[in-house]
Amino acid sequence: MPFTTSQLIIWGVAILATLGILLRPWRSPEYAWAAGAAVLLTATGVIPWPDALRAVGKGGDVYLFLIGMMVLAELARQKGLFDWLAMYAARHAKGSSQRLFDLVFLVGTLVTVLLSNDATAVVLTPAVYAAARAARAEPLPYLFVCAFIANAASFVLPISNPANLVVFGSHMPPLLTWLWHFTLPSLAAIGMTYGVLRFTQRHALRQPLAREFDVQPLNTSARLTAWGIGLTAVVLLLASALDAQLGLPTFCAGLTTLLGVHLLERSSPVPVLRHVAWGVLPLVAGLFVLVAGLTQTGVTAHLAHALADLAQRAPVQASWVGGVLVGIASNLINNLPAGLIAGSMNHIAPLPTQATAALLIGVDLGPNLSVTGSLATLLWLIAVRREGGHVSALGFLRLGALVMPPALLAALALLTAVPT
Repeated sequence: MPFTTSQLIIWGVAILATLGILLRPWRSPEYAWAAGAAVLLTATGVIPWPDALRAVGKGGDVYLFLIGMMVLAELARQKGLFDWLAMYAARHAKGSSQRLFDLVFLVGTLVTVLLSNDATAVVLTPAVYAAARAARAEPLPYLFVCAFIANAASFVLPISNPANLVVFGSHMPPLLTWLWHFTLPSLAAIGMTYGVLRFTQRHALRQPLAREFDVQPLNTSARLTAWGIGLTAVVLLLASALDAQLGLPTFCAGLTTLLGVHLLERSSPVPVLRHVAWGVLPLVAGLFVLVAGLTQTGVTAHLAHALADLAQRAPVQASWVGGVLVGIASNLINNLPAGLIAGSMNHIAPLPTQATAALLIGVDLGPNLSVTGSLATLLWLIAVRREGGHVSALGFLRLGALVMPPALLAALALLTAVPT
């Protein structure tokens, strides 16, 4: 069937936007390409304005979630909580780079499971960078842990990744059902990610670290910020148990912590708000509009019916095909849009539970291939740049090509081995 002019324009603009986000020509910010592509498609009439606005509106819960997390992260950075955590972690490494690596991996896993992968990217990355700097270590091996565990551990619980809510929508499985399907695949993904990362970074992890650190007591503002982050974790767990959306509770927790700290200090919260990475919001909004355009081309309906037909004939094969293809697609269009497409596919042609679970694993774990794969990785990249670090798209891809495939294949293998 021949493509229409509108379909060709949508595909061309989507490809151009993806390349722009990946390559960042002229050091342009990622959001300029996503938002610019959305504006171009709507201004030319290819996507009607009402459709574009509805697409942007679909991300309301995600925007609130991100604002809450970014405010908490910036508050923690400015009040010295990250510096204290860094010194504490570096001291407990006792001069061993391997012990520091294991400590960062463990903390990253816990933060991802209980606070979400975006929290690992936004909150943990600056602390890990500071820890490596304090220990006089090359930061990249430890920063890579933050990036990869943020996705590898992001389907342990429903709250571990906002994309989980996008894929299942209003059909989120009960917690016990979730654990039945995803516990073993999650353990496989985390274990394989640890093994490959530890192997690829083995030379850097032979370097001894500094042993003596002067850890100052936490000041009152930093302590209150830490309590706010802990409260946010509790709120997210409760919201998940009550099957409620996570965006508004996270936003309220972040705002309450911000106001509480500055009321105590009798100071203005403006310096914190001024340094939040607000460009993430137009990036996400632009991606939602691009997904609306791709859906308009009919590709979503075609994929949904094809996968549903395959699931009727060969359920296990459908799970493998769906998980792998969505994992790859997440690196081309980002995993939030890929999650929206996966969720839409399930509405168009309902899939077996195992096939839907495979799609979610692809959405969550597949993005470990490239820097454009997930919002968490893009947030991680922004955090690394703010600390003065640099990771190229090609360098990340080289490492991701080693880390992601074994973890994805192991997770899908254990998923399909568990009876539905």
